[in-house]
Amino acid sequence: MSIRHLLATAATAATAPLAIVGLATPAAAHVLVQPVDAYTLTSGRLWSAVAALLGLTGIVIGGLALARSARRTGTGTGTGRRGAIVTLATGLTCTLIGALVVAAADGGPGTGYGIVGGYVDLAVGLIATVLGGLALARSRRTA
Repeated sequence: MSIRHLLATAATAATAPLAIVGLATPAAAHVLVQPVDAYTLTSGRLWSAVAALLGLTGIVIGGLALARSARRTGTGTGTGRRGAIVTLATGLTCTLIGALVVAAADGGPGTGYGIVGGYVDLAVGLIATVLGGLALARSRRTA
């Protein structure tokens, strides 16, 4: 049962005393089951956007860590290794949030569940994880 239907049922049950008088039951059920607008920020869309920003941050840090490890002129501070670990963490987190958003979605694209963003998060998180793994392998090789 989707959340919209659950809320509509709860609203119908809560307004049952008013239904005896004949006032609010159809109106309350209609308001709660309306489709989501294209620009409405729902919780699924919010989680997808947060995960995408996290994954993009991981891609940028992973690219910098990979470039730093490829130069091999490091000062010995281990910034390439730290960047690789941060990239791995952000990539895995982005992938996990994307998978949770996709698993929790009840509808397809345009329903407000953030399923498109969840699939984008899966791809972006995978790219960040691969970049982090490459940077970590290179930092171990040059150390």
